Amino acid sequence: MGLVSQDALNQLQALMDQVLLEEEPLQRTFQNVHQGCVTETLTRFLKAREWNATKAHKMIVDCLKWRVQNEIDNILSKPIIPTDLYRGIRDSQLIGLSGYSREGLPVFAIGVGLSTFDKASVHYYVQSHIQINEYRDRVILPSASKKHERPITTCVKILDMTGLKLSALNQIKLLTIISSIDDLNYPEKTNTYYIVNAPYIFSACWKVVKPLLQERTRRKVQVLQGCGRDELLKIMDYASLPHFCRREGSGSSRHSGNGNENCYSLDHPFHQQLYNYIKEKSRIHEAVEPIKQGSFHVDFPEPPAEKAEIVKTLESELHKFKISNVNGD
Repeated sequence: MGLVSQDALNQLQALMDQVLLEEEPLQRTFQNVHQGCVTETLTRFLKAREWNATKAHKMIVDCLKWRVQNEIDNILSKPIIPTDLYRGIRDSQLIGLSGYSREGLPVFAIGVGLSTFDKASVHYYVQSHIQINEYRDRVILPSASKKHERPITTCVKILDMTGLKLSALNQIKLLTIISSIDDLNYPEKTNTYYIVNAPYIFSACWKVVKPLLQERTRRKVQVLQGCGRDELLKIMDYASLPHFCRREGSGSSRHSGNGNENCYSLDHPFHQQLYNYIKEKSRIHEAVEPIKQGSFHVDFPEPPAEKAEIVKTLESELHKFKISNVNGD
């Protein structure tokens, strides 16, 4: 770490020590955020604010207040019930843990093109997304850190664009909410984004969005040829490849393979472990407070200015495609 970076870290640590000493609720929720990796956590927020300690401090405090106000520390004791509703969410919000890289980083697969988000309300999808984030940060990453005897605080994401269509325009609002929550409260948690099975519509959109991204974000994105299998095998074993990367043209079908192979499925070991973990936590919590029916409502943040510009550009590009298709160009 360079001298400037170390100075910024020391400055941020001093600012945080003062705040946490004065506000116990923030101190409690900060423990759930850092999971014993305080330096790594402060570094993530500093990166997100270009190593400006004052801005990083404000970002962390805002994040901790959001957590307290929205009871994020309790979200892993709030199951989405009944099970059929949760299964519908898993079938329409395609995400799962397919394995680990050789460095020990969790590999999350996301079916961008085939996620329909049409089986439940926005609040349920946001709840599910935050639960996966929290399970990753409180269970998956600490477990990986323990196994490898070093802090592991980030993951790898493989984004499958199979099936990406103009209808993605209808999902931009929800995806903006989810990505804004991540940007503001879970910054710098992804080491690399691998894009696979990218159709022409993605390539055209990426061309106009890429210049709007910050340099550190652009460096994280790698667009791979086809299903990306050969490139991905350089960083992970075959068993950790998502099902849609195991052979060319396999796609990210919600129903491809059995539950043990398809990491999106509720029957996959990752989702079974997650769902059972939440149910167990809810049983403990229920002894104190009865479980309420309905979704867990979270305040939706305003997207940062940079993201708002990206969304506007993306919508404009997708509208051009729509008009072009109607005119038969």
